[in-house]
Amino acid sequence: MSRVFQPKNPVLNQRFVNNFVAQERMTYDGTMRKIGGLLGLTVVTALAAMAVSWTAPSSELALVYASGFTAIGFGGGFIIALILMFTRPQNPAGLMITYALLEGLAVGGISYMFESMYQGIVFQALFGTLGITVTMYGLYTSRVLRPTPTFNKVVFGLMFAIMALYLVSFIMRWTVGIDVPFLHTSGPIGIAVTAFILVIASLTLISDFGFIESGVQYGAPKQMEWYAAFGILMSLIWIYVETLRLLAKLRAFVQD
Repeated sequence: MSRVFQPKNPVLNQRFVNNFVAQERMTYDGTMRKIGGLLGLTVVTALAAMAVSWTAPSSELALVYASGFTAIGFGGGFIIALILMFTRPQNPAGLMITYALLEGLAVGGISYMFESMYQGIVFQALFGTLGITVTMYGLYTSRVLRPTPTFNKVVFGLMFAIMALYLVSFIMRWTVGIDVPFLHTSGPIGIAVTAFILVIASLTLISDFGFIESGVQYGAPKQMEWYAAFGILMSLIWIYVETLRLLAKLRAFVQD
């Protein structure tokens, strides 16, 4: 068991898993139901946020709504994620449902903003996210990519570095009015940076798949299904947002 629950998910570790009272065991069916439930809540909330923005009396007010949804959603979701990562509750359902709802607001808001600039980009990003997910699952099941301890350390190390970079960029933009170079630009370097970030986001799915397989195989406690679903949801949202950003940068580059 000691090698099974390596930190394949940023909210998990061996000591955390051992703290659970394993009256029931983790299953594929239970995990898939929880993934479907959290993803469903996110999608429904995103559609509602987009609908509110689209039906606003003016384009200016619609942008205010969408920006507010995005800020509240990502800000609140970030706080919930930190709580989950640092407190690691044994009954995380309520927090994870709240996270899904908040992220739905953010996804709906940011989707509206990108769609208002580039018509059809949301559907392209959705298909791109689906394609990436299917590709990563195929690479995982065919054993081309495996979530070894070294793989997980590298991927999650880069993930936290990217999240820190985004946080620094956000703080700089709101305090001194400047951005981190190339992070948001649509030139060749900016496109390459976003493509690299999208690759890292996609690779987190390999670690998520590995955690689910290991958890079921070695009889992890039932509560681990929630953490597996949470990891998958975080990865899918990140992939979707980065796909939106990459497509937008490509369109802007072509138009220029």
